[in-house]
Formats: sequence, C-alpha cells, structure tokens
Amino acid sequence: MTRTWPDLVVLELLVGVDEHGSLSAAARRVGMAQPNASRAVKQLERHFGTPLLRRHPRGATLTPHGTVIAHWARRVLAEAARLLDVAESLQTERSATLTVGASMTVAEQLMPRWLAALRGSRPEVGIHLQVHNSVRVTELVLDGTCDVGFVESPTLPRDLHTSTVARDRLVVVASPSHAWARRRIPPTIAELAATRLVVREPGSGTRTTLDRALEEYERAEPLLELASAAAIRTSVLDGVGPAVMSSLAVADQVASGELRAIHVEGLELNRELRAVWRPPRQLSGPAGELVALARRSGRRDARERDGVAPARP
Repeated sequence: MTRTWPDLVVLELLVGVDEHGSLSAAARRVGMAQPNASRAVKQLERHFGTPLLRRHPRGATLTPHGTVIAHWARRVLAEAARLLDVAESLQTERSATLTVGASMTVAEQLMPRWLAALRGSRPEVGIHLQVHNSVRVTELVLDGTCDVGFVESPTLPRDLHTSTVARDRLVVVASPSHAWARRRIPPTIAELAATRLVVREPGSGTRTTLDRALEEYERAEPLLELASAAAIRTSVLDGVGPAVMSSLAVADQVASGELRAIHVEGLELNRELRAVWRPPRQLSGPAGELVALARRSGRRDARERDGVAPARP
C-alpha cells in the first residue's frame, strides 16, 4: 500500500505547539498564517485518525497521542535537518572542485595561463583538466563529466551555451627546405587541397576548420593523421610534409625561421575559440570565473597581435 507522507512543516507546527504552548506562536515560528496553521493541523489529525491538540482560550496543548507524534516528529525533523546539511556540504564540495575539458590547442597554448590565474584568485578550488579533441570535449560537457569546456570547432551542439573567449588563425607551415618555402608565386587553395598534408585526427577543431575551408575542392588523402599539435609540428620540422596549424602552436618556430608560414592566396582560416557549458545560460562559480578571465586574456592577446602572419611573397 502506498503511504502518504506528512508535510514536514506541519510536523514543525506540532513540535512548536509543544514548545510554545499555542498554535499561533508555532505558526509564527514557521512563517505561516494562523488560520492556515489551524487547517494544516486538522488535516494532520484526519491523516493520523486521532486528535493531536486540545484547544482552549489561552492556547493549545498536545493530547497524549499528540505528545507521542510530536516525539517522533522531532526525530524526523532532526534527520531532515541532517539531510539538508549533507546536501549543502555536497554542494560546497562540488563548487570547490572544477573539472575542465579543453581541446588540444587550447590546452597546450592557453589553458596553463588561464588556470594559473584562477588558482591565484581561488586557491581553494581543486582543478581537474581533461584534454581531448573538440568533439570529445563537447560530449564530456553534455554528459556532465566536465563543468565547462573550451573548444575550437566551428560547429557545436545546440544543447550547449557558448561564449567566445579568444580568436585564432590557422596557418599553412612547411620546413624551409619544402618547395613552397622557395616559391615566388604562392600556392592556390586548390593546390593546398590536392597536397597530402600532415593533419589532426577527425573530430579536432583544427581538422574540422580545414575540412570546411576546402570542402569545395578535390582533396588528397592525408599524409599523416596525428593526435596533437606537438606531434604535427615535429613532423613538419623533420620535413615530412606541410601542415595547417594554429598560429599559437607555431609562433616560436616561425619567428626563429625553423618553419615557414606559407601564404595561400584567398585562404582565410580565422576561427573563434569558445567556452561551452550546459544550461543554465548564466555560468557561475569557479567555472564562470574561468570563462571570464579567459575572455579578458583573449582581449589582451588580440590587442597585442602576437600571432603568426604568413608573409606575402
């Protein structure tokens, strides 16, 4: 048989009558109007099938059965209070732990600076970073594994809220010995599409951006598919072949001359790096603070313009 549980507030009323000697005083204690309190107690009496209060001009007292019910009501209310305390402690523990998902480029080039800034302002927060490609990061945010994600993919699930935190540009890079590095006339987009490149794996934001830019052209099979920008950079440095990479990942090598940024006529590979999270729209706590400081950092970087600009021949 299904049981109907009594309202905890009504149990508080009953205990209040025992402690204060009147229903009106008990009603004030729980923030309820006295007529409503009287109706609630009568409903509880019908529920239990026995009188619980003796009403008289100077107030109210408990009947013998009311005294027994009030005794157990105190125990129920004490355990309910403990339940609320546990729930509050779990909420505090959750808010003090932040699990972040980040795509490879963001994790390698930007996240260390952002997390260092967050730790400086919130040293009590435990931070866990998971690094995957953009598609996997969005999956982890959707299933609740990560509180917030940072991705570079141009397409995102509609279920997620997003905020642009930085902007990036993909550049074509090759070793100085590559034929493109010595050409006076830059390669065309069609030539780039027809060339076997060292690329990221499907699902990465870099790969998705490149595939969308070249989707109208006949494509050559990849020369290599690698799971990190560092591995691609090493391959290009070793002369394996050209690649399309984040300017953030190759800035030092282009500046030193170890790699050449190749201008491709008409190719624009600008993209947004975005934070993603589940509803509600307003992101709060440490996750919200991390997104805010990432946006501030992104604005500073944009002003400084320290990215790699492929030189026109």
